[in-house]
Amino acid sequence: MAATSSNLQNVYYERKTGTPKSCYICRKPTTTVLATLKIEDFLYTCEGHLTDPASPISPPAATSGPSADDIKKVISDYQSREARKFSKIEEKDKDKDQEKKDEKGEIDKIKEKDKDQDKPKSPEASTPSIPTASTPVSPTHRKFALHRHIFEMRKNDIRKREQGIKAKEVSKGLPQVPRTAF
Repeated sequence: MAATSSNLQNVYYERKTGTPKSCYICRKPTTTVLATLKIEDFLYTCEGHLTDPASPISPPAATSGPSADDIKKVISDYQSREARKFSKIEEKDKDKDQEKKDEKGEIDKIKEKDKDQDKPKSPEASTPSIPTASTPVSPTHRKFALHRHIFEMRKNDIRKREQGIKAKEVSKGLPQVPRTAF
């Protein structure tokens, strides 16, 4: 899970772990982890540092709702889309009736061939269906933003790791240092 420091966003989610490790800031043992959504970056942090004044991201306020004009506009847009959809459906039904007549003739020809060959037909219902499992878009964990200095430190750590990996890859192509005396 390689994360590039330029793609890293300052949105972390609180999670719990089974084994305590030291806090990134104060080195106290903690089981709380702040991790990005795709777990590109994570850091252990104690409960005391989760309550720092600038770190929690508050959920959007739900008190201000849409105005009556906005609601009327959405309703009229919806009704116009439904009217267009209904007219398209009527046109498609006419086309489908013609297609069904064509397909019925083709199906009769296929049935005659099948009877001639005495092969059992495979049922159409045996085709596997693709399950559509919806994954939650946003996790239910609390959301946090790191302080800008700590976030810069995290980006620098990731950048150093990336540079170390690149250096190892480059060094594989270089010749080794001689180990014998001249």
